[in-house]
Parts: sequence; C-alpha cells; structure tokens
Amino acid sequence: MTSTLDQSKDALAILTDQLVNIWQGAVALTPSLIIALVVLLITWIFARFAVKITDKLIKRTEVRPSLRELIETLVRLGIWAVGLMAALTILLPDLTPASLFAGLGFGAVAIGFAFQDIFENFLAGILIMLREKMRIGDYIECEGIEGNVKEIRLRETLIRRPSGELTIVPNSILFKNPVKILTDEEIRRHEVIIGVSYDTDLEEAQEILRSAAQSVDHIEQDKGIDVFACEFNSSSVDFRVRWWAGSTKRDMHQSKDQMIRTLKRALDNKGIEIPFPYVTHTFKEAVTVKQSD
Repeated sequence: MTSTLDQSKDALAILTDQLVNIWQGAVALTPSLIIALVVLLITWIFARFAVKITDKLIKRTEVRPSLRELIETLVRLGIWAVGLMAALTILLPDLTPASLFAGLGFGAVAIGFAFQDIFENFLAGILIMLREKMRIGDYIECEGIEGNVKEIRLRETLIRRPSGELTIVPNSILFKNPVKILTDEEIRRHEVIIGVSYDTDLEEAQEILRSAAQSVDHIEQDKGIDVFACEFNSSSVDFRVRWWAGSTKRDMHQSKDQMIRTLKRALDNKGIEIPFPYVTHTFKEAVTVKQSD
C-alpha cells in the first residue's frame, strides 16, 4: 500500500514538474510571440497598402484585368512570405532561412509531383496572360473548340460557344496547341466556292461573278475581290470567290449569305447553270431498247 502511494506521489511530482516547465517556457516565449504577432500585423497592413499602390500603378497601363489580378496576387504572396518567415525566425531562433528554404524545397518537389497538372495549367495561365494576343472577347479556335473568350483565369480559360454553351478549357491546352484567333484584326478574308457547267464560257462567268461580288454591301471594296477558277469538279468547273469583311462570326455569316444570294442571282439572270451532280453511264455495246406493247 505504501509502495503504491509512493508511486502516485512520484507520478504527480513528474506531472507537476512538466506543467511548471511548460508554463515557464510559455512565459519565456511570450515576448517573442507578441513580437511575431506584431510582425504579422505589420505584414497584413503593408500587404494591403502595397496592393493598392500596385493597382494604381497598373491602371495607368494597358495591362489586361486578369494579368493585373495576377500581379497583385504575386505582390501579396511575396510580402506574406517574407512576413511569415520573419515571424517564424522570431519564434524559433534555431530556424534559419537556409533550413527553411531546404525544407520548402523538399516539400515543393513532393507537391510538384502530386499536383503536376495543376501547376502546369497555372504556369500556362501566367504565360498566356503575358502574351499580347488572345484578348477578352476574341473569337478563337483550338482543338475543335471555338467561341468567344469570356475570361482568362490562372488555371483555365472560359470560352462561350456560338450556341451559347460555356466551355472551361485548361490553360495547358491553349498554350501547347495552335490557337487560331479569328478576330485578331477587325477584318479578314472570306471565301465561297461556286460551280458552273462545263459548257459555260469561263471568262464570261468570271466577269459576271466579279461584277456581282463588287455590288455586295458590307464588304471591304478597297481590299479587292478575287475570282479564280480553281478546280475541275465532277459536274462543274468551280470558281473560288474571295473578299474581305468583318472578322466576327456574325459578320462572316452575313457577308457570305449576301454573297451567295448575289452570285446565284447574277448567274441565273445570265442563264448560266449551277449544276448538280450528273451521272453518265457508258456501255461498251449498243443497248437494245424494247418498246412495250
């Protein structure tokens, strides 16, 4: 009984000593903790102030909004990284910046392998934002995806298709594959193929098509109109008519609609046939035709 009581007293003494040591350590750490909290408060204030200054400076330039947000985020992260490092150094004097960077280096390698796709899209988003091309509102085509660019984010780009659907495209796809920007200029060249029958005088047909194309409204007459005979097709000789008009998808549909209507009307008025496919059967021997009774 006495032995058990002595063991209980020893355990209580050990626990008391540990609590006293923890309390003394906390008291000794209090000044460092207060200084670290003050450093974090200063970091928070300075980060807000620096972001406001950065925003005012960027607004004087023509930097796109998504890139402006990226710059502000990097400024904020940079200031907080320095502030947290300073606070940790105050709390843990044995923790040097070199050891902290070494630990972060190993952690970054592990995180990089685990989130490779995320970091790939993130870096691709930064590089896309740094490009001068592909602005908000551009009409683009890439890997079977086409539509208007609505927003460029750090990891993905939002594209509104002509039918109204919103497509979220990972930035790595837009960075690693060719992107066709159809609205990079205000106007671009359009074309249509139209065929005439083989018994048509091609010079006459070319002049008729050229004159008709020049009468179409809402096209750039200064850029010229091209009419080329381009192919011997199965039932027709095809002409390629090219002209310049607005670069948006709607402009393309409108100008092509007017052009096709005008060209067909001009050929109909001159009696020139736009043939549908013909099939000619050739027999080696004469075919006997029997008349029915």
